[in-house]
Amino acid sequence: MRCINALRTSLAAALVVGAWATVGLVSGPASAAAVDLPPGTPRSTTGEAPASEGLLSAMRKDFGLTESQAKARLAAEKTATAVQGEARRVAGSSYAGAWFDPATNRLTVAVTDSRKSAAVRASGASVRLVRHTARQLDAAKARIDGLTAPAGVSSWHVDPKANRVVVDVVASAANDNDVRSFVERARKTGPVTVKQTPEGPRTFAAGTVGGDPYYTGNVRCSIGFSVYGGFVTAGHCGQAGAAVSGWDRSAIGNFQGSSFPGDDYAWVSVGNGWWTVPVVLGWGTISDQLVRGSAEAPIGASICRSGSTSHWHCGNVLATNETVNYSQGAVHQMTKTSVCAEPGDSGGSFISGDQAQGVTSGGWGNCTSGGETWHQPINEILNRYGLTLHTA
Repeated sequence: MRCINALRTSLAAALVVGAWATVGLVSGPASAAAVDLPPGTPRSTTGEAPASEGLLSAMRKDFGLTESQAKARLAAEKTATAVQGEARRVAGSSYAGAWFDPATNRLTVAVTDSRKSAAVRASGASVRLVRHTARQLDAAKARIDGLTAPAGVSSWHVDPKANRVVVDVVASAANDNDVRSFVERARKTGPVTVKQTPEGPRTFAAGTVGGDPYYTGNVRCSIGFSVYGGFVTAGHCGQAGAAVSGWDRSAIGNFQGSSFPGDDYAWVSVGNGWWTVPVVLGWGTISDQLVRGSAEAPIGASICRSGSTSHWHCGNVLATNETVNYSQGAVHQMTKTSVCAEPGDSGGSFISGDQAQGVTSGGWGNCTSGGETWHQPINEILNRYGLTLHTA
């Protein structure tokens, strides 16, 4: 491994500079997506908000917030992430979902039993009374999962705020007979509403582009998060056993496990002089970010993505447990966000504050005109393969 770019790093940082050291010198679609051998030591987070000055700057840019507003949002989201577990516990069988509202910086929990309202409020959440429980909505979605979806159906998920299952169809295919037939069958499963999306989903892998860290054959993808012994990424980027090379085409390791479709996750072993650290690359937009855990952010929370093509972008969590209907087949338990992505970003990191969220799967649109992107939640990947997230 080459070790360069010493001018950008301290002596301590130089100890971990290796194959990623040229990231800061590459222009265009560039090097590693998120982890392994960063070009410098990231700044430790301080204060109530788990954020560097760079992250606050990115939030000001992408959300139009002042610095104090960005800090307040991050602190509120951290509180909401902690509150939602307790709120769900006290709501019991009447629990109907939860979401974070950036306008009020509060978590709202939906319940079907008004007698649970006081206990939920005591946990720190606002309360909304609804008709259908989360269990009922999840059951309806599971029945839709059993249907065969045509290409004109984009995805479907439970929307706790609407208290319904939302089926997204591609606008240009809304009147297609197969789409209409699918929608009719979906409506019979329970409370369903239909929305239109401008494009269908696609994965964000890409052909070989020079200067990028992670290749499988002629496919370029992005590293997700460090785990002990390797890193996690998207399943559609490679099959188990496939060899993986870095930005310089030197061997990193091999895919040890991979699943796509059905799921979209994989993990890659790391060796041959490469090693891992708990960092998400900020691409010069922000400081590289330390990873401290994997607490799941609620719907409505801010979330950012790091990828090897479009680098660093932020948005909000739009939905969880969404089924996405790619041309290769449906993928389940995905999280939808308003963050953009482009080919080559597949597998890259989704992070909220300092908490790992998932690996980039696919979406629609791009980072010029905008779009939506899905990620496979990190905790599902860790549990599936018995991995341990590498944290600071």
